[in-house]
Amino acid sequence: MKKEEKRLSLPIKILIALVLGVLVGIVMTDHSKIAITYIKPFGDAFLALIKMVVIPLVFCSLLVGIGSLNNIKQLGRFGLKTIIFFMFTTAFAVMLGLFLSNLLDVSAGFSMSSDMVKKSDVVVKEAPTISQTIINIIPSNPVKSLVDGNMLQIITFAIILGIALLESGEKGKEVFGIFETIANAMYKIISWIMNLAPIGVFALIVPAIATNGSAVIGSLLRLILVVYFVSIVHIILVYGMSIKFIGKLNPIKFFKNVMPAILTAFSTSSSSGTLPVSMNVSEKLGVSKSVSSFVLPLGSTINMDGTAIYQGVCAIFIAKVFGVDLTLGQQLIIVLSATLASIGTAGVPGAGMIMLAMVLQSVGLPVEGIALVAGIDRPLDMMRTVVNVTGDITCSVIVANTENKLNR
Repeated sequence: MKKEEKRLSLPIKILIALVLGVLVGIVMTDHSKIAITYIKPFGDAFLALIKMVVIPLVFCSLLVGIGSLNNIKQLGRFGLKTIIFFMFTTAFAVMLGLFLSNLLDVSAGFSMSSDMVKKSDVVVKEAPTISQTIINIIPSNPVKSLVDGNMLQIITFAIILGIALLESGEKGKEVFGIFETIANAMYKIISWIMNLAPIGVFALIVPAIATNGSAVIGSLLRLILVVYFVSIVHIILVYGMSIKFIGKLNPIKFFKNVMPAILTAFSTSSSSGTLPVSMNVSEKLGVSKSVSSFVLPLGSTINMDGTAIYQGVCAIFIAKVFGVDLTLGQQLIIVLSATLASIGTAGVPGAGMIMLAMVLQSVGLPVEGIALVAGIDRPLDMMRTVVNVTGDITCSVIVANTENKLNR
């Protein structure tokens, strides 16, 4: 009898594809058009397949999660714990970004005057007010919200419908059963799609590196390195410690299991696009579906720890470049505005840019400074998404453990 050949696991395949993609992207820096024309379509197709299942998965899994709860009070506890965790870690992320970017001198002496940046280079949408945000999360047409992919409105409608079905007794359970069947079908489709992940990751990374390769040379490379360093410190320090002391899991085991989601997040730069992988990872960690199906869709929409780090580092970078010394009070204002904005701009296209504009305006820094970092937004966005996704999964483990819904 022949011994069975050992096959490489999916995370290893994705990692190999990621490394090869980076190397090929560097080689193709001077031929980015070829990468965009002939390689990028395969990555776009992979991303489209993932996006295809995101909306039905979020809607059905939320309903299934609510249907598995004993009562509405339990749902309230889930929501409260989730929001408290996200708000606390976001505030810490901004402070860490500010502290380390000051310590590491993120601008490295690079400076310029405000007239060197054209105002026309900066396109920033106006941030919504708190009242607009509250109104915008309520869908006037739930079907339109599903078609448009408005995640906050979809989550709101799913929660309201789920509570109503929960209160409907046996008849409600029958409806929950239908949505559970659809959710299981989505999980099956995801397993098929993930077999294509190595190809998709390679095809997404190559054009990203080939296009941005030349842009990261020089002073902006230091900014990228500082953002990446702060992000890694935040992941290890905040998420690692939270997993160990609150989630009661081995951090090494946690990060090993989370790797497929991290690699997918890094290559797609999309928290929503990584959601199916995050749910699969969360389930392998022992998180019950009732928790993961509620926390993860909510986290993919409102958790912005990675964006908070980006704002803190970029605010210091822009201030130093324009020769502005931020006081301790101004830096505290950045912490407050970035933390509140993480909820206020959730689900808005270009949320990271909007939040950075709000932060700059809150302390009187020139919004034109955004043009300095806009050219390297893609590599920054890749790491922002990694932090956000890792935070989502961390929160699901913590909520599950505190609710005795973590299967060890």
